[in-house]
Amino acid sequence: MKEYLILLAQVYPDFRLAELDALAKLNGIDVDLSQHDPTRPFLKVQLRDDNDAQALISRAVLSKAIYELWGEGESYEQLHESVKGNSSNKFEVYKNVTFKFDFEGYKGRQNSKAKKAIIESFEYLGFQGAVDLKSPKECFTVIEEYEVFGMEKASKPKYIWFGRLVSLSQRTEKNVVETYDLKKRGYIGTTSFDAELSLVTCNLAHVKSGHIIYDPFAGTGSFLVTAAHFGGLAIGSDIDVRMLSGNGSEQNVKSNFKDYGTPTNFIDVLTMDFTHNALRKGFGIDTIICDPPYGVREGLRVLGAKNEEKAAGREKNIVDGEVAHLRRDFVPPKKPYELADMLNDLLSFAGERLPVGGRLAFWMPTANDDFSETIIPQHERLSLQYSLEQEFHKWSRRLLVYVKMDESYAGETRNGLKELNIRNFRERYFRGFSERSR
Repeated sequence: MKEYLILLAQVYPDFRLAELDALAKLNGIDVDLSQHDPTRPFLKVQLRDDNDAQALISRAVLSKAIYELWGEGESYEQLHESVKGNSSNKFEVYKNVTFKFDFEGYKGRQNSKAKKAIIESFEYLGFQGAVDLKSPKECFTVIEEYEVFGMEKASKPKYIWFGRLVSLSQRTEKNVVETYDLKKRGYIGTTSFDAELSLVTCNLAHVKSGHIIYDPFAGTGSFLVTAAHFGGLAIGSDIDVRMLSGNGSEQNVKSNFKDYGTPTNFIDVLTMDFTHNALRKGFGIDTIICDPPYGVREGLRVLGAKNEEKAAGREKNIVDGEVAHLRRDFVPPKKPYELADMLNDLLSFAGERLPVGGRLAFWMPTANDDFSETIIPQHERLSLQYSLEQEFHKWSRRLLVYVKMDESYAGETRNGLKELNIRNFRERYFRGFSERSR
């Protein structure tokens, strides 16, 4: 095993570890992530080789890069002693390759003159290859961590690492977060999901190239677009045709795929009520990713009538010689739908339609004063892998990720929202969560 240092992004610290764990499982990598500190962007791990290191980080969104660790210390004197003592056997291996030196600083940085002196202090490495600042064979990096006192930073770093760059992440190499930024997307709506967390959700859900990804509440297609970035074949549905069709042929869900160069990953989007799902049973779905509607804007609705008897009497209505509900311009009635029922239906659908090992990932809203682990919905064939929170003061949304288990799995089916009589989320949202739910 070899030591590596992962440089993490300083965003969504509670999601970083889960993403790395998910990517390790996706690639069959055995790694101990227990040294993760959410307050710092550095994580030391032991891996078998560079191949595992690259597989772990290359598609990460909340990590920046991974380095083969050559040495570390609280000062440059300690750092050089560490490099000489632990990595001298590597000097000859890289003696004649083209290379460059780079610097990464956390809460501080060196000026150009200081950087030059630091580079010269590594003269003992004995590198004889040409320096290539544009496309070197190897990039050796000095990584510094500074301490900040009030408004001022320390004059020298409190800890230093030195390593060889093995792999950049999607975030750094592909600039994927900026590429998928909603502000730069051709077609979005008021409920379009944050691009960065959409990409992270795809990693946690193990979106793979060639796998069919289904979003039953597709909206403007945020999850479908990012799933296609990772090679997924995207299909979605939504009860609101206006969201899917956009402003016609120029800007809609499909046009976003064209804009990102992934039109062949787009299967289709269907106007469909999820509770009356029209996808045939034999249609294979590998992964389900979604952000179910919370009902904040207009309340949750599904097809159906509040008063079944009254609706039955209207079935004989005739308009211009045609039965009303068979006309093309017929607008079917809708009835209220509770979030608890929606999540029940979603888990039941996933438990039935996903293959063993397939994943379901969705976001669930909760008022912070209501939350306990008992309200997380469960299904007898689905094992909860991650429960991650993004907090918005008095309410939060939680990313829940499940994996479909085989028939030997002895899980339970329960819905805490329903059992504990958690009040309608929309109602509490507009009251500012000022009242307890029970």
